[in-house]
Amino acid sequence: MKLIIGNKAYSSWSLRGWLACKQSGLPFEEVVVPMYDVDWDKRRAGDEFAPSSGKVPILWDGDAVVWDSLAIVDYLADKVGRAKFWPEDDAARAMARSMAAEMHSSFAALRRKHGMNIRRVFPTVAPDEDVRGELLRIMELWAQARARFGGAGHFLFGDFGAADIMFAPVVTRFVTYQLPIARFAAPYMDAVLNHPFMQDWIAGAQEEDWVIEQYERPVTQ
Repeated sequence: MKLIIGNKAYSSWSLRGWLACKQSGLPFEEVVVPMYDVDWDKRRAGDEFAPSSGKVPILWDGDAVVWDSLAIVDYLADKVGRAKFWPEDDAARAMARSMAAEMHSSFAALRRKHGMNIRRVFPTVAPDEDVRGELLRIMELWAQARARFGGAGHFLFGDFGAADIMFAPVVTRFVTYQLPIARFAAPYMDAVLNHPFMQDWIAGAQEEDWVIEQYERPVTQ
């Protein structure tokens, strides 16, 4: 398999696809493509990017191609068994799938106003009202998952899985912008950030030379 991703410092969707590949345990080739450099438009027009219309991540597995992070999770779960990604209990799995889908389709204000930048920690600025509402929803989801299904584990449903993969970039945003969190959320965030896969990704981001100026500016009101 070959996974094409964007900059590790900035590309939240790439992080999700990459974590999914790591979680699968299957071998894969990682190809990092710097976003918005001088060759970006030309590169996106190539055959390897055609199925995704130039977006990352995109996973090639022989003739099979998957270009959406949540679809990559599902594709890999089909290959290695859903237990690698989803809880065994029906009720827990239903909630985990719903949370992953909500993360996939929602939280537009947080995405727009607080882009991912793993290499930076910006001064604290009170989030806008629309962002605050989304942060409260995330805290609500995390609290429900941990209370109902977290058990003795460190992650949303006990073991690291698809829901954690989908929320991992959000965890980094909480750190980068020092966004407000509930007290219970701190241990969960620490568990995500200290997971070996996340540590590998963060180390890779620190080694990158590429800089995208639009993601290097702190939030202003």
